[in-house]
Amino acid sequence: MLRFLCVMALLALSALRPASAGEDTPPDITTLITPRVIAYLRDIGKADIIELSVAGQNARYGELPQSEIDRLDTQWRTERKSVEKPLIAMTLSRPLSIYLIRIQSDRIGLLTAIFAMDRNGLNVGQSAPTSDFWQGDEDKFLQTYPIGPDAVHIGEVEWVPEWAVWIGQVSLTLTDRSGQKIGAITFDINLDELARRQGVNLM
Repeated sequence: MLRFLCVMALLALSALRPASAGEDTPPDITTLITPRVIAYLRDIGKADIIELSVAGQNARYGELPQSEIDRLDTQWRTERKSVEKPLIAMTLSRPLSIYLIRIQSDRIGLLTAIFAMDRNGLNVGQSAPTSDFWQGDEDKFLQTYPIGPDAVHIGEVEWVPEWAVWIGQVSLTLTDRSGQKIGAITFDINLDELARRQGVNLM
């Protein structure tokens, strides 16, 4: 139900986009992702449930060999095409995933996806299924967790035709209360809605 509400909010907001905006006019993500926006995303990433969930998976998996990471990633990709989805279902039913779905829904169209990764780059929780289970070979992870606690990665801008909006991806290193890095988190942001909210409360 929450995911349905998120989609409906996006559709409603897409109708409010300026007439001059469109597929041929991508927004400048470097001007939209301000220090204020980064601070806002960092605050979301400081939730206790995120730290506990990521730290818990770090303790459970440890430093996995690449062969085991590949096995889990292959299982995830296979399950996306299958009726039986034990790994995907387990991940999406975790308290962290439920929490991230609620965070996405509460932002009423601003955030279109959120997913957290452990120190191996494996999914811990997510608001919607990702295409793969392992993010450790992508910049969203390589340019955050290995770099350090304050790292930020701003990805490419993508046009989503079914929603008629521009989506930008921002990833941050996750830390525990002592400031030690434990994983990473990625936010997909509706840039049209972010532009509309500039100068006002991002909530």
